[in-house]
Amino acid sequence: MTAAPLNISEFIDRGGFSAKQIMIVGLCLIFNMIDGFDITAMAVTAHQIGEEMGLSTDKLGLVFSFSLLGMMMGAMFLATLSDVIGRRTMIIITLLLVGSTVVLTSLVDSLTWLIVLRFISGLGAGAMLASVATLASEYSPERFRALSVTAVTAGYPLGAMMTGMVASSIVPEFGWRGMFVAGGSVTLVLAIVAFIFIPESLQFLCKKQPANALQKVNNILAGFSIQPLNEMPLINQSDGAVEVDRQGILEKMLSLLTPELRRSTLTLWATFFLCISTLYFLMSWIPKLIIDLGYSAESGNLAFTLFNFGGVVGIVMLGSMASKWSLSNLISIFAITAAILMWVFAAAASWTAVTEVLLMTLIFLIGVSLQGGYTGMYAVAAKLYPIEIRSTGVGWAIGLGRLGAVIGPGLAGYMLATGFSITSNFLLFGIPMLIGGLFAYQLKVR
Repeated sequence: MTAAPLNISEFIDRGGFSAKQIMIVGLCLIFNMIDGFDITAMAVTAHQIGEEMGLSTDKLGLVFSFSLLGMMMGAMFLATLSDVIGRRTMIIITLLLVGSTVVLTSLVDSLTWLIVLRFISGLGAGAMLASVATLASEYSPERFRALSVTAVTAGYPLGAMMTGMVASSIVPEFGWRGMFVAGGSVTLVLAIVAFIFIPESLQFLCKKQPANALQKVNNILAGFSIQPLNEMPLINQSDGAVEVDRQGILEKMLSLLTPELRRSTLTLWATFFLCISTLYFLMSWIPKLIIDLGYSAESGNLAFTLFNFGGVVGIVMLGSMASKWSLSNLISIFAITAAILMWVFAAAASWTAVTEVLLMTLIFLIGVSLQGGYTGMYAVAAKLYPIEIRSTGVGWAIGLGRLGAVIGPGLAGYMLATGFSITSNFLLFGIPMLIGGLFAYQLKVR
């Protein structure tokens, strides 16, 4: 038995990046792909669902909005339960919740049940991101922590990209219902994988000290070839992974609006809101918009896949460039570029001689600039706030930003139902990206 060190994070920060730690981060990335699937499964099947159930575009937009409302509430409120029941438990619960409701979605035949199940799926998916990002951060050494969180965040566009590819095989053969059966079943299997392979957060065990906490800590440390401890280690009170309990949730939220932080906080919230409204407009409607231009369902799925592949490329590009240039300046450039490309797409879509290759190229480039810039906002949020309120600042920025995700797809659905053209939608939703890019420049974060 060895004596306990000053704090548990020393075990992770002083050690290497072992195969088990890489496995944990890798599984967190895969679990976050469920977040991408939760939205995109509906996006790639919206046209077929609308035709079978007789739903107009404004009704489909309502379904998208309720799903995203669930994600917003899950990120802001449900995810906080992980501080009570544990990261591992929350991940397992959300996988079970998302998996079961996605499977049940394949059985619906009414708008009401479609909305209810998509909302519940959204709750689970929203809580998923916060839980897996936190766990991956806590099991990563300091020098690899940013890379791990970025990799886990990239799970969303990776999951969306895979969904578009899988839909081209499943939907023609088994219909839209087969897509939800397949996705939900895989998610339920992943819940079993999480139960077997995902350990509880060491930070959580040391902070909450549930029954047999020392034994549980030693069992986890044994997997890292660390000698067992004879007493519980301390948690680092300055560690950003776990906050001290000196304030309640309301007090922490209000501390984001103190005079020295108010301007940065409001600017950050506005930037998240504007960028995410455009992101989820595209995430929800790209396949149907391409189909409405007269192309096949396969072309719609290809456009969706390219948009999300572009997102993965954009995330890598921003991450590699951020070590040399100001992060907020890069985000501003990416966002303004996305707005310009959306307006170019709107113009190209109205050309009689436009080619499918040109439209697909533009969709890919929009994905690179829009999703790359948006993902960088997570790092900006983390850098803006002091350690003691950092997770609160990031959580509220993401949660309030998702309000834009609720409004964007619903507004687009209403516009399409009332006769606005695809060109008009791209022109309109390019404006929030432009303004968001200008706001991002004001944040002045390196």
